[in-house]
Amino acid sequence: MPEKAMGQALCCIQVDQSTVAIKEQFGKFDEVLEPGCHCLPWIFGKRIAGQLSLRLQQLDVKCETKTKDNVFVNVVASIQYRALADKASDAYYKLSNTRSQIQAYVFDVIRASVPKLNLDDAFEQKNDIARAVENELEKAMSAYGFEIVQTLIVDIEPDERVKRAMNEINAAARMRVAANEKAEAEKILQIKRAEGEAESKYLSGLGIARQRQAIVDGLRDSVLGFSVNVPGTTAKDVMDMVLVTQYFDTMKEIGATSKSSAVFIPHGPGAVRDVAAQIRDGLLQGSSSH
Repeated sequence: MPEKAMGQALCCIQVDQSTVAIKEQFGKFDEVLEPGCHCLPWIFGKRIAGQLSLRLQQLDVKCETKTKDNVFVNVVASIQYRALADKASDAYYKLSNTRSQIQAYVFDVIRASVPKLNLDDAFEQKNDIARAVENELEKAMSAYGFEIVQTLIVDIEPDERVKRAMNEINAAARMRVAANEKAEAEKILQIKRAEGEAESKYLSGLGIARQRQAIVDGLRDSVLGFSVNVPGTTAKDVMDMVLVTQYFDTMKEIGATSKSSAVFIPHGPGAVRDVAAQIRDGLLQGSSSH
């Protein structure tokens, strides 16, 4: 007799690995058959009601809800679960649609948790939402012979317009920070530039002061030396001579400069005398004011 015909005559059945079979006798639960080959004599009313997989299964649930700040979001939860071998009869008989039942619990927990949070807090507290869903599912599904292995909140997706607005807000904030940094850099440059100009003017003033001091010292030494070497001359005579020399040096420089504009000045011995008298009068007036 062929093997298949013999198996049918003896009512043999094979249960695959990671699977259990539910055996009934005259329509009543009898026992759970482990993986392997089993004999079911049909003449005694024994039959296989169905099989139950013990493999880890995953259910992705997408739930639409609203946050505390009135933003509609789609929360995607991933539930990993499996039937317990020692509670296989409960898992088979107590639930007609396991996935729908799990989905209902997920909806209930998410719609009770997310509306208490603002949108930013919902992103930050994804793990807390996942734990709440897992705890609720564990309490509910353990009575039906299922184990919740892990629950993950894999995505929180707001409306497209909300995402675009959030991106614009972030972009504006980054531009504001960049503008502040640029303004601060400009401020530092201006301060450094002003400090440099101040230092330059200070050093220039020191140079001019030293130059004038050197000129005064030179004139004093010239007047003293001339008075000593040329008896009978006074300081006034020496200063008049120095002024005449400076006058002609100035005229020489003006004439030698090709790019100079036309300058009309009185010229002659009388003009030199007038210049000397004006300088002398100015010095006397300055001395009298002190």
